[in-house]
Amino acid sequence: MKIRIAGIVPESVVDGPGIRFVVFTQGCPHHCLECHNPETHDFHGGELKDVKEIINEFSGVRLAQGITISGGEPFCQPEACVQLAREVKLLKKNVLVYSGYTFEELQKLGEKQPEVKSLLGFTDILIDGRYIKEQRDLNLAFRGSANQRIIDVPKSLAVGQAVDLK
Repeated sequence: MKIRIAGIVPESVVDGPGIRFVVFTQGCPHHCLECHNPETHDFHGGELKDVKEIINEFSGVRLAQGITISGGEPFCQPEACVQLAREVKLLKKNVLVYSGYTFEELQKLGEKQPEVKSLLGFTDILIDGRYIKEQRDLNLAFRGSANQRIIDVPKSLAVGQAVDLK
């Protein structure tokens, strides 16, 4: 399966806890004012890459504690992101996903699009919410604005509401 990506950063310490292998998906409907990755907005930009190729690259980064799927908007390509997340979980690594959608919006989308629900099911940590320029805070770990949350997805799915990662 192919995924449209803007790029890959094999080792990052700013896109989630620990050393992360980061995949930036291409295409985003949110167009947040002063977005950190505006080059990822165009749904026809970037490049198509086979998910298996990405997993092979990921497997070669021994220090990576997990994968971060960022964007763009990963939930605009849920099928490919599910395949990516599933393979990472088989390697006993964790999955962090950034989304401009809130956890609550994703749950509603998941009712209509089973792949969205499936991607949430493979996600350990979700950083949710659109970037809001007026709420920018450079002191926040892994987030750009104060409205964005770091969510423990397995706990959230178990109780049916967003649970902040402690």
